[in-house]
Amino acid sequence: MAFTTRNGRTQTALAEINVTPLVDVMLVLLVIFMVTAPILQTGIQVNLPKTREAESSEATPSAIILSVDREGQIYLSGPQERQPVNVNELPQVLEKRLVGISDRRIYLRGDGDTPYRVIAYVLDKAREAKANVSLVTEPIGSVRQGSGRSGNSRTR
Repeated sequence: MAFTTRNGRTQTALAEINVTPLVDVMLVLLVIFMVTAPILQTGIQVNLPKTREAESSEATPSAIILSVDREGQIYLSGPQERQPVNVNELPQVLEKRLVGISDRRIYLRGDGDTPYRVIAYVLDKAREAKANVSLVTEPIGSVRQGSGRSGNSRTR
């Protein structure tokens, strides 16, 4: 587009896009997403036991996951995931969560350093709610990548 100035000269408009601000904004957004992505992974830090062979089964994002940490605290996936669940209330809580789920599948993530009696007790309480419980393990040789629901965890 051309226009004429007061003294009669013809000039053209600057028709170039300055890309530098666009690149700056995109880099800032990239850094923000890189910082927040690991934070968004939910889950309780659990050191899963390692096994040689396990049936590989992916848990869906809506799957019910019971986590037992090193101290024996029990956590249930969902909106109040960071709050421990009382083991005596576990069957009632699971019954409410399993309503409408046909296979009644629950994934149990037990820390490898937790005493076996604690895991067995939680397993018993979950079965009291008539749940099908699968134990989550890590294959031998896998590199642990953060906490939460990892894609290379396996169920048995």
